[in-house]
Amino acid sequence: MPGPSGTVVFGRFFREVAALRMDRNDVKRFQEFVDEMIDAIAITGRNVARWNGRDVIAPQDLPLTRGLQERIREFDKHADAPDIRRLLAQVVRRPPADVTFSEETEDLLPELFGGLSIALARTFRIVDPNVVNPGEEHWERVTDAFRQIL
Repeated sequence: MPGPSGTVVFGRFFREVAALRMDRNDVKRFQEFVDEMIDAIAITGRNVARWNGRDVIAPQDLPLTRGLQERIREFDKHADAPDIRRLLAQVVRRPPADVTFSEETEDLLPELFGGLSIALARTFRIVDPNVVNPGEEHWERVTDAFRQIL
């Protein structure tokens, strides 16, 4: 996330959502997590769209589980949501070259990653209920868990 403002906003967000202390390195890992998840979601959406005879990914093509939909709604109510949407819109990288999102899908991406952010923060607590400042091992475990389901 660009500059210290991203670190401050995400630090506050993760502290409020799961009582985690995130430093600059964690914010960098979070950006890597978001990049990896957008690829996974984009590829799944592309495959679903192709199975339905379309080249453009519509919102209904994305793998949005009930739990993720609930986190998206929760994110929408969070006080830091406007700042996080702005930051995510600046840094979410483009999907692979063979993926095309519809305009509605593009608009949904910041919400999707806001919901994923809440799920990510709470997953740290599931992996280690006592974690305060996630280390590399925590990040690996949590990212592996998301790889299993996305």
